[in-house]
Amino acid sequence: MKPSVRIGLAVLPLIVLAALLGVFASQMGRSTSFVPSALIDKPVPEFELAAVEGHDQPGFSTADLAGNGVVVVNVFASWCVPCRAEHPFLMELANEPVEIYGLNYDDPAENARAFLAELGNPYDRVGADRDRRVGIEWGVYGVPETFIVDNEGIIRFKHVGPLDQESYENVLLPAIEAVRTPG
Repeated sequence: MKPSVRIGLAVLPLIVLAALLGVFASQMGRSTSFVPSALIDKPVPEFELAAVEGHDQPGFSTADLAGNGVVVVNVFASWCVPCRAEHPFLMELANEPVEIYGLNYDDPAENARAFLAELGNPYDRVGADRDRRVGIEWGVYGVPETFIVDNEGIIRFKHVGPLDQESYENVLLPAIEAVRTPG
């Protein structure tokens, strides 16, 4: 093998490593709370969720998400530690003039009921997605996730991850207002 080819083969891993480091460095500092969704500006998928068994609130379906103004759909589970962290912000959101629907994801009914009894219930409706089918149709890949649906039943916004003070005030509330007053 020629010496120039040997040197080229020896340098190739360094070039690949430098390229990978460049890609990783370009992604640093990027917000992970915004994940593009193929469903943004599309109608909500067709679905029907039964109520959480033994819970006094109704479930919800596609039909419930149109004609109610702005609706926030929050995907949560009792086993989700970040869901507990964001829950105080959902309780605060319950004081706003907006409907909040809870999509209880892959959770036994008794656990969902205990979660809401312990932390409070900000939801106007809570649907049980025991087999994760509806979550998959919505493009959920982890909990918590929060969607904003407009009066026509169109998904206008998606927030991935738990709400905190900053994302609640600077992302979610402005997104709700933007959907409420398009322009």
